[in-house]
Amino acid sequence: MKGLLFVVAAPSGAGKTSLMAALLNALPDELALSISHTTRPIRSGEEDGVNYHFTPRETFEAMIKADQFLEYADVFGNLYGTASASLNRQRESGHDVVLEIDWQGANQVRAAFPDAISIFILPPSRKELLARLTGRGQDSAEVIERRTAQAHTELSQYNDFDYLVINDDFATATQDMMAIVRAARSRRDVIKRRHQALIDDLLS
Repeated sequence: MKGLLFVVAAPSGAGKTSLMAALLNALPDELALSISHTTRPIRSGEEDGVNYHFTPRETFEAMIKADQFLEYADVFGNLYGTASASLNRQRESGHDVVLEIDWQGANQVRAAFPDAISIFILPPSRKELLARLTGRGQDSAEVIERRTAQAHTELSQYNDFDYLVINDDFATATQDMMAIVRAARSRRDVIKRRHQALIDDLLS
């Protein structure tokens, strides 16, 4: 039975990666992460095949030509994309899958899968967003300047998403993410699809 599809996006600095890690750690047997491909360099502490599939640009572009991506986008000069085959395998195996992508990719996924559950993470204030962008210590001044300039465009996409989570208190935001996942699984159509035998037995 095909798993649900969750799409999580956020402006840079909103804390998406940390929240995703907490969500997956809290629901390790219930939720699977779809590992995206990217052409950006690997960062300290990251692992190929765990955080991303770090892919040479030539390979990534060949995959685009071969129509192997469900979605892809150019983000600050680096390419990011979700391979269709791996996502389909995960869902066909019955796993609920979450995509951690940018708003451009989220638009493409929603167009392909209108039933996807989309979540947008907001920072608690513009001041805090800028503090997070400058305080990560992983990006150059040029990258920080680009990300700051892009923040307004990214934030303006919030209205296209089903759920909004404000990442002010981290523990609360994590609980909010978990509540969305569990609420989606409790929808009538999902319960009927997954537990029709139980319902039939109760009504017999």
